[in-house]
Amino acid sequence: MPASSVMSLRRDLAAALRLADHFGFSEGICNHFSVVVPGAGERYLINAYGLHWSEIRPEDLLMIDGEGRVLEGEGEVEATARNIHIAGHRANARHAAILHVHMPYATALGMIEGGRLEMAHQTAARFHGRIGYEAFGGLALEASEGERIAEAAKGNPDADVFFLANHGVTVCGPSVAVAFDELYYLERACRQQVLAMSTRRALKLIPEPLLSDTAAQYRSVLVPQAELFFAALKRVHKL
Repeated sequence: MPASSVMSLRRDLAAALRLADHFGFSEGICNHFSVVVPGAGERYLINAYGLHWSEIRPEDLLMIDGEGRVLEGEGEVEATARNIHIAGHRANARHAAILHVHMPYATALGMIEGGRLEMAHQTAARFHGRIGYEAFGGLALEASEGERIAEAAKGNPDADVFFLANHGVTVCGPSVAVAFDELYYLERACRQQVLAMSTRRALKLIPEPLLSDTAAQYRSVLVPQAELFFAALKRVHKL
């Protein structure tokens, strides 16, 4: 892959991390974003452990191989990042970008018994049929936990969003722009649901076939809308 293309990937991933912090999706120096570097061999860009997301620049990102060894950059890959992301990318070739966060409202739904994103708003409808729900397996400090999550992804090939109970969420996409768009709107959908639930009134679900039709409408414009939104965010925030 040409150096200019790799730098473009670096800029996008660094921008996504800084924007995620801006919107309140980050948590300390934890959580991690990654993207596949196309070309020969297995290579990924990922944020180094110990950096706050607000300070990450394109050159700060690490390039690692399929074993988690650092090929370019200075720093180390946090163990849970290595275990979740490498296995996740291998599980579904469509998931070129993987964003793992503990953002407040999405995480809150995973803390409720039987908590799910309900199809009660058009923003939620964009995720219809594309969500997986996984049980808590502790911190992903061992490769086995990353493999467990990845196996669930293999078993649900249509899922691009994974709620990890008592933990957080992982959002995947074919590019950094699309994955970030999904991340942004997932948190908004979860926030809308939590606010509606706070009234203690029953949620008004979108019925079929309207729900599936709305989801198809979203899918038809998802990529171009995501690219325009991500480009606009980068302009506004000078990234």
